[in-house]
Amino acid sequence: MRGEVYKSTGSWYLVKTSDGEYVQARIKGIFRLDKLKTTNPIAVGDVVNINHDENNDWVIDEIAERRNYIIRQSPKNRTARHIIASNLDQLVIVATIAQPRTSSGFIDRCLTTTEAYHIPAIIIFNKQDLLREKDLAKLEEYLSIYKKAGYITLNTSIITKENISEFKQLLTNKTSLIAGHSGVGKSSLINAILPDLDLRTNIISAVHQKGTHTTTFAEMHDLEFGGRIIDTPGIKEFGVLDIEKHELSHYFPEFLPFIPACKFSNCLHIN
Repeated sequence: MRGEVYKSTGSWYLVKTSDGEYVQARIKGIFRLDKLKTTNPIAVGDVVNINHDENNDWVIDEIAERRNYIIRQSPKNRTARHIIASNLDQLVIVATIAQPRTSSGFIDRCLTTTEAYHIPAIIIFNKQDLLREKDLAKLEEYLSIYKKAGYITLNTSIITKENISEFKQLLTNKTSLIAGHSGVGKSSLINAILPDLDLRTNIISAVHQKGTHTTTFAEMHDLEFGGRIIDTPGIKEFGVLDIEKHELSHYFPEFLPFIPACKFSNCLHIN
């Protein structure tokens, strides 16, 4: 029977079958013996085949070829890779200018990965109600950079409900991966459009201005207005993988028009 993986807890997987039923399945031992270069052989969003074993438990015995995926450096092993999710229509990066501050480097590493794997990206600047004058100047700087690069951006606030309906429209009929640091308000944004889900949220630490993890495992949710979202644990760092220095310029869309004008084939374009 065919199905899609909606949640992974490491040893068991929540699979939505082609009949619309949710079942718990475990992985067949053979996958653990494969020479896979990732810490997780199966990811949320994977299309899989499941069957009953001799104990009448559901087991995953086949993984369909992935259309795409988002991969990062494993948080537990810096030499390994971890697939966050697969078969995506877009990545939604949730960032904040304050409480906590999202660096442009983090956003750039996310965007570089989406460009490498041909996945459209949207940048959401959340918590607009908390911004002071100096924060607004930084926001305008970020917006100028990413809009000129061709990315869709949106300013949101849960408190004032700013652009929540527009956020909803961007997700409609898409499979979207929601990613960002802990504390940027990913779960709150999802609760705003899916109140019945009631995802757990935490208050930002007043001392460190950082959030704490409220999402433990990546999980996909169906949207009643069409589409799916994949909620992920907060990401502290996003390591770029499998991209050489001389290839990096090809994943900055605003720089692509200038590459043919460079007379050096191995140029890093850093001067």
